[in-house]
Amino acid sequence: MKQEKECGIYILTNKANTVLYTGVTGKGIKSRVWEHKNDLVEGFTKKYKCHKLVYHELCDNIEQAIIREKQIKGGSRAKKIKLIESINSDWRDLYDNLD
Repeated sequence: MKQEKECGIYILTNKANTVLYTGVTGKGIKSRVWEHKNDLVEGFTKKYKCHKLVYHELCDNIEQAIIREKQIKGGSRAKKIKLIESINSDWRDLYDNLD
């Protein structure tokens, strides 16, 4: 049976919760976050050690995911924090709870 890839957006932060990174994926949130956690993605997340998944949403397709990512990236830091805390008030790493 072929597993369908999930599309979605995610927000990562560093150990001190001082940096926020919003990303999009069409290949599954768990596999993409794993790449970030293991510093396989060059750039911002590697430089700032954004290894903790604090928020994620699934989307029906990659186009919807990209639109949602742009909405979140276009918002203020305060709006991102409110979004994170709407499902994760303790800012715990949600990675291990992904299927």
